[in-house]
Amino acid sequence: MPSRSSAQAACFVRGAVAAGLGLGSLAVLVTVLWISSPYPDSGPGGALRVAAGLWLLAHGAELVRYDTLSGVPAPVGLTPMLLAVVPVWLAHRTARDALEPRGGRPQPSAWVVWWGVAGGYAVVGAVALLYAYGGPLPAGVLSTVLHLPVVAAAGAAGGVWTANGRPLGPLPDWVPEGVRKAVVRSRFRVALRAAGAGTAVLLGGGAVVALVSLVWHAGAAQGAFLRLAGVWSGQFALVLLMLALAPNVAVWGAAYGLGPGFALGAGATVTPLGVAGAPALPHFPLLAAVPAGAGTTPAAWATLAVPVAAAAAVAWCTVRTAAPPFAVREEAWTARETALAAALAGVGCAVAMAVLAVPAGGPLGAGALSEFGPVWWRTGGAALVWTVALGVPGALALRAWRLRDRTPRAWGGTTTLPSDAVEEEETGAAKRGWWRRADETPWRRPEGPGSVADDVAGPYDGEADFFPVGDPAASTDVDWHDNGVLEVRGAAPEEEPGDGAPGDAADGAPAAPPPP
Repeated sequence: MPSRSSAQAACFVRGAVAAGLGLGSLAVLVTVLWISSPYPDSGPGGALRVAAGLWLLAHGAELVRYDTLSGVPAPVGLTPMLLAVVPVWLAHRTARDALEPRGGRPQPSAWVVWWGVAGGYAVVGAVALLYAYGGPLPAGVLSTVLHLPVVAAAGAAGGVWTANGRPLGPLPDWVPEGVRKAVVRSRFRVALRAAGAGTAVLLGGGAVVALVSLVWHAGAAQGAFLRLAGVWSGQFALVLLMLALAPNVAVWGAAYGLGPGFALGAGATVTPLGVAGAPALPHFPLLAAVPAGAGTTPAAWATLAVPVAAAAAVAWCTVRTAAPPFAVREEAWTARETALAAALAGVGCAVAMAVLAVPAGGPLGAGALSEFGPVWWRTGGAALVWTVALGVPGALALRAWRLRDRTPRAWGGTTTLPSDAVEEEETGAAKRGWWRRADETPWRRPEGPGSVADDVAGPYDGEADFFPVGDPAASTDVDWHDNGVLEVRGAAPEEEPGDGAPGDAADGAPAAPPPP
């Protein structure tokens, strides 16, 4: 049986291998670009050191650029968020696989896997930091120490969490009991799902805003692209960089639509109300899409549809569970519970946007280039105001609309049925003309000469002959009106041997109408 130390060593090796895979894949890409470059500035050693620096940048560490016109070292801390997905996914996958039992071997504990994977990953990060120190883009020591272990620990924790059946499974025992009880409530799950929907709508809307602006300023973007790269290898590298920055641009567009906007240098801010200050715009194609001018335009006001759509998504996802379709008032949540769930979803959406705004920005140099991107607390606060101020009333209004009076009522010979409730959704029976009365007797419209050929899937106003299935002789007149009233008249009961009593069908007397 393997000992505890051997399990720790195995997890340590797994973490080191995960870090090596990420570093190696980036080194291969940089080496290919270096080989294809007609005018390389350094040898293969310099290219590999640049790859190590970029790998550390993917973890949030700041790089230091010494080759500047002023001679002052300039920090580069704008992390490409798509590039940051690779290390997080590798650490997550490694920790998850380490907890899977294989070949009858004993399964290590979650703490052993977490410490081992994060420790092995951090050791490779320290080696990469020392190796990149002599290159053209070394990473700052303090910034690397503060960011790389956190990314490795978060990815490993996510893998351990997933291997234990979560987030769908129960929380671990070391979590306080009050937190565990709150999480298992349906209100929390609905709020979490609605917060995810609102965040997705904000990011998708921000991406659409950025893409439309980039297309609108296509000429300026093309000029900046050709100015930065003249050969195909440089253009290919620039395209890869823009793809890696695509999530950052989506967060910037969402912050712009929310109202606070984003910074373009020290003292310069871009909002839907206009541009404040003097933006420091480097020659980069994505920055060519930034709107200019101090006044508002109809296109800028149109971006406010992004937070409105996010609030609508929060309200819709909340009411889907709080008041499902065709639910009566007793089966639905109360107005207070619905409002509280929508408010919790707004808080979750605000937290998510604030967290995403942190890596979406960063410095691109010193002085005027020291601030780029959205401010996290402004972005989160604006998301909170929009989603709560519009999401809660929207959820209450949608709940009231869904719980409007749909209760069947019967009096005399008339039965009021909900027009949508008679459809059998799974079989598509409404399109074939199948209906059910209040006593669950199936009815269908006869086919053939003289039958009404209208589409009965919608409201029907008129008279047609309906008869119970299996007994075509027992004809019944039915009126299906636009107001949802199904009027049944003159249903013939089954014939029984007559006893001579008045009203008996066997005696030739007219049959009495059935009860409603």
